[in-house]
Formats: sequence, C-alpha cells, structure tokens
Amino acid sequence: MKHLLFALLVSSCGMAASSPPNVLLITADDLRPELGCYGSPAVTPNLDAIAARGTTFTRAYCQQAVCNPSRSSMLTGLRPSTLGLYTNGTHFRELKPDVMTLPLWFKEHGYTTRCSGKLFHNWHTQEKGDARSWSAPEFLHYANHGDDVPRVSGRLPENHAKQCEDMRKYGSVGMCECYDVPDEAYYDGRVAAEAVRLLPELKKAGPFFLALGFWKPHAPFNAPKKYWDLYDRSKIPVLNPSRPAEAPEIAFHPSTEILGPLTTQKPPTPEQIAEMRHGYFAGISYMDAQVGKVVAEMSKQGMLENTVILFWGDHGYHLGEHGLWAKTSNFELDARVPLIIAAPHAKQRGVKATALVEMLDIFPTLNALCGLPSVPALEGVNLVPVLDDPTAKVKSAAFTQHPRPPYPDRMPDKQPTHMGYSVRTERWRYTEWRNWKTGVVEASELYDHTSEQPELQNVIARPPDDAALLEAKALLRAQFPLRP
Repeated sequence: MKHLLFALLVSSCGMAASSPPNVLLITADDLRPELGCYGSPAVTPNLDAIAARGTTFTRAYCQQAVCNPSRSSMLTGLRPSTLGLYTNGTHFRELKPDVMTLPLWFKEHGYTTRCSGKLFHNWHTQEKGDARSWSAPEFLHYANHGDDVPRVSGRLPENHAKQCEDMRKYGSVGMCECYDVPDEAYYDGRVAAEAVRLLPELKKAGPFFLALGFWKPHAPFNAPKKYWDLYDRSKIPVLNPSRPAEAPEIAFHPSTEILGPLTTQKPPTPEQIAEMRHGYFAGISYMDAQVGKVVAEMSKQGMLENTVILFWGDHGYHLGEHGLWAKTSNFELDARVPLIIAAPHAKQRGVKATALVEMLDIFPTLNALCGLPSVPALEGVNLVPVLDDPTAKVKSAAFTQHPRPPYPDRMPDKQPTHMGYSVRTERWRYTEWRNWKTGVVEASELYDHTSEQPELQNVIARPPDDAALLEAKALLRAQFPLRP
C-alpha cells in the first residue's frame, strides 16, 4: 500500500516513480538564516550546494524560539499550545504519552530510522530520549552544551579567543574557544563521523530516515580554529543594538543564557561582542563542513539521487540586536529560521520561495514526498505545491509564541505569568501579550516589514493601515482565541 501511495504521489508532482526515497533530515541548533544562500556573508558552501538542488524558503518560522518546544512541535506536527509545552524542562511524552512523532511514523511505515546527534531535546540522560522513534539507539543525542570540551590526545593547544575569558562559563568551557584541533574534537565532528559510518549499513536496509542533529552554532562559541580563520572579524556585519522604539518591556528578556545572572551581569565590551559574533559565524561554518562530509559520503554511496534532504534550524537568534543575546523572544530574528528542501526529481532547483511557512509543515511535507499516509490531527500543511511552483502560497500567516518569564518551569508554580502570541503576515508582525491567568491583552506590538528597518519602531499606536492591522489581529485571534 505504501508503494502504491508513493507512485501516485510522485506521478502527481512530476517525479519519476521508483522506490520510496530516503530522508536525510538535518537540524542546526540556534541558527538564524545566516547562510550564503540567504545572502549572508557566512561561509556555507555545502548548505549552499543543497539549496542549489532544491528550494530555499525565505520566510519560514518556528513555533517557539527555544529548543524543546520548537523541536517537539516540529517532530509531532502540533503547536506548543496544543502540546501544552512551553519550556525546556518537560518531556513532550509527559504531556502526550502516545503522540506520534515524525521518525516513528516513518518507522511504522517500513523505514529504518536512525539518529546521530541532537534532534529531540538534549535531556542529559540516555533514558530521556525517545527510543521508540528509532530502529537503534541514538548517538550523542543527550548531553550538555557546556560539556562540549575538546577531546585531543596530549596537551591542548593555545586558545586564540581572548576577549571573553572573564565572561560566563559553560561548565568548564569558556564562552569563546579557538583551539587548533580536529573537527572530531567537538560534538559535531563526531556526529558527522557516526553518520558517515552508518551510511553503508543504511544502504542495505531499504528506505531509511536518517536524522543529523548538529549542536552548533549554539553557544559556547568553540569551533576549531580553521573555521574562525575563514572570517576577517572587521568585515562581519556591524551590530545595531537599538531596541524597537515604543516596544513594551515584556517583549524583551535579560539574555542570561549568554550574559549570566542579572546579579552579576556586565554589559559586554565591544571587543567581546565582536568575538562572540565571530565565534557564531565560525560555528556555522564548522557545522556546514560536517554536513558536507555526510553528503559527500552519500554521493559516494550513490544515495543522493533518491534521497530527500531537508535542512532546518530550530529557531532564530540574537547576537546583540535589540540589546538581546540568544533566543526566547517573538521578534523576527528569533522566529525566522532557515528551511531548505531538496527532493529527488524536483521540478524546481536552485529557487527561492517567499511563501509564509511554519516548521509544523515539515511533517506533512515529508509524508507527501515519501508517499506516506497523512497523520490525523497534524496542524501543518504540505509544501509540495511550493516545491513545484516557488510563487505558490499555502497559508496566509505564520505563528510564533513565547511565555514570560522565558523559562516558566523555573517559577514556583511552573506556570508563566504571560504569553506572547505573534502572527507574521505578508507585511506585518503583530504580537499580543496576554495575562496567563486572565487572558487579558496587556501589551501589543505591530511592525511593518515593508520598511527598511522593520522591527525598530512599534507602530501599534499609529498604524499606517487600520484595515491591515484588523486583518492581522483577526488572524491571530482565530488561531489563539481570546477568552470569553
């Protein structure tokens, strides 16, 4: 039955019917659309090559800008509000024990499913993974980012990153490291090496679903030195730290992930800012190089022509913009993510699509590309129409949400005080901050994305187009109704 469904699907979207395609799902951690194929100065030849084979989505959005809710949402096809999951401290199966996941669905339909690296949230213990989703145990899927210390034989060479030595430490790791060490000294090099090792085995297994979960460019900023050397620090884009004028204070957060506890925080110096931004770009290039190793091995094994490659970032990131570091906001820099899909026998290659899409759409899209039946209750849509025609539109809006405080599991009652609901339309980003207990809207934001600096002025008090604001508000409240 699965093969019949696949034959019908490929016939309808112009693909040549053959055996069901393999899936290579590649995830990056804390990556905003900072890739060469997005016009960034980031050095990413391998991801750019994947983009040249398929479609780059320029307006793709996560459902919450923090790791666990975003990944759990994508991997179940359900919004954080449907899962009831808004924080890193709760496993999605504690709330929805029997929920279907993307790899489990493929496993149940004849695929061998394997995972190398961080795909589900890193639960820090082997037992907190999602073993039922995989055909064999995951590799390096659980750990702490601060434990990603360089593994080398002999004495560790000199650290060439000097500016951030007195900043917050990630475990025993400084905020920035620039050691001249091999790629495999850090997690992502080992994630790629394991995937390369698995490929000959997977080639014999029939259709496979291989997930690569890279830990970069998440802090600490500690890529091997050769990736730092790809950049002239003085030519990395200049930071504009300005906050959006008239934005409510609740839209912001204290950036403790990077700057440390409020009681000990000090504003980073210009030199520290430059080093961290440099380190973030170095981490992107390091991750890109690991992608290249896996794709090269797939090419060597003759697998590429029958493999769907999908690359996504779990959420965006701030590098000092808006005065913010890391994630946990509803601003565009946190909500917008990279998404690239390269499918076998695609009608379009090397194209950019401006359709508004969400990470929820990944599950139904991979189902469609591989001829699997639909999963009941998925909240995303199939993006194959956009793969066939990059001018196609599949939805009128994309939605992101985030609680306050950013990590409500750290509150005494483990509940947020407020929830920010945000809608992105063709022109606007409109956000409402609602009291969690009463549902009352206590603050709102409106940003015009046709302006040259779209999120530097909250225009909610003086909307340039009342009708468009009413439309954005109606879309938001249709998705997230106000309480009676």
